[in-house]
Amino acid sequence: MANYLIKQATLVNEGKQFISDVLILNGRIEKIANSITNTANVEEINAEGLFLIPGCIDDQVHFREPGLTHKATIFSESRAAVAGGITSFMEMPNTVPSAVTIEKLEGKYTVAEKTSLANYSFYLGTTNSNIEEIKRINPLEICGVKIFMGSSTGDMLVDDPKALEAVFEHSPTIITTHCEDDPMIKQNFQRYIEEFGETIPPKFHPLIRNEEACYKSSSYAVSLAKKYNSRLHILHISTEKELELFSNQIPLKEKRITAEACIHHLWFTDEDYERLGNFIKWNPAIKKRSDRDAIMHAVNTNVIDVIATDHAPHTLEEKSHAYIKAPSGGPLVQYALLAMFEKVKEGKITIEKMVEKMSHAPAELFQVKDRGFIREGYFADLVLVNPSKTTAVTRDSILSLCKWSPFEGYVFSNEIDSTFVNGNIVYAKNKIIEGVTGARLGFNR
Repeated sequence: MANYLIKQATLVNEGKQFISDVLILNGRIEKIANSITNTANVEEINAEGLFLIPGCIDDQVHFREPGLTHKATIFSESRAAVAGGITSFMEMPNTVPSAVTIEKLEGKYTVAEKTSLANYSFYLGTTNSNIEEIKRINPLEICGVKIFMGSSTGDMLVDDPKALEAVFEHSPTIITTHCEDDPMIKQNFQRYIEEFGETIPPKFHPLIRNEEACYKSSSYAVSLAKKYNSRLHILHISTEKELELFSNQIPLKEKRITAEACIHHLWFTDEDYERLGNFIKWNPAIKKRSDRDAIMHAVNTNVIDVIATDHAPHTLEEKSHAYIKAPSGGPLVQYALLAMFEKVKEGKITIEKMVEKMSHAPAELFQVKDRGFIREGYFADLVLVNPSKTTAVTRDSILSLCKWSPFEGYVFSNEIDSTFVNGNIVYAKNKIIEGVTGARLGFNR
């Protein structure tokens, strides 16, 4: 393990921005000070003019392993993540087989231990009949439980009210939900099939998976959480209407019900379907400009607590099918942080708020141990960002196994200079540096 002295970086941390040195020893942040003399014979990095931020913690990714490794693997997508400044991820259970038992879940940890460049944790999936597995969870060892309250990629829909009640009553850890009302979506879909047959244009995706379907399911989840005093985190909010379900009146550490916004819902609108079609087909759907703007406002006012990606790659061939056959989801981890830096440049969010939502808040919300902040004693999960260099998204630059991006052709105004995971440089100067793997996330619960 190498040790480093980062000199004269512009730290963005805990609501402040200031010039400082940072000493990294044995994988952790040893010292933060205006000027640190290199007496430990460590490698010195001149970071003058660069932003230094805590590594992003992405609370929602789909890395497709096991079973769907033609789309992605933990190895391939963790490489893309660290290239994008994401140093820790929490991965979803809708793989093949689904991670709905402790044993299957531990199998994914075994793969990550050998192949992931980033730190990792995995959700246990829920079904209509695995409540006994959920009761077995050790909250110190996994990030949480995932419920698909709307069907998406895979076959993990939980639609039995008694099963849902049992999860909310008995889960020993945080419950995360995908909220869309399945019967309503099926009814909408049938209406468009009758009108267009198998040639439904992608622009109707947000009308099939509409605001009402999202709100009905989200409000149901909130009602269950209130009934059982559960710890609920609703993923990928896509509508303005859903925002009324959440509060900014209490600190994050005290909230029992929280929410997430995703990059694609903060960037694209339904106007982009004409240009990008299935390549921005996500569930829940990207909706109106007014929804996007309201979600950004909710992020800025702490109604929404974290920003994540819902990184969910499919092959280029799969996404090129007709709308009704093209799967939902797309790759985002490599360019998520740069996309948010673009929103900083546009004045839509401050850099301090961006860091809060992508690093600090996920760590607080999931009670991640010793990560998410630039603090002495914490793991050195860090990202240096160069505001003087740009990043062009080209087919050749994409590291996700699927080799496409909805940002292809875009030139971002910043560049990820280097990424540290547990004090190791895993990405620098546009190159992945292999040889070390990330660590299993721990939790203070």
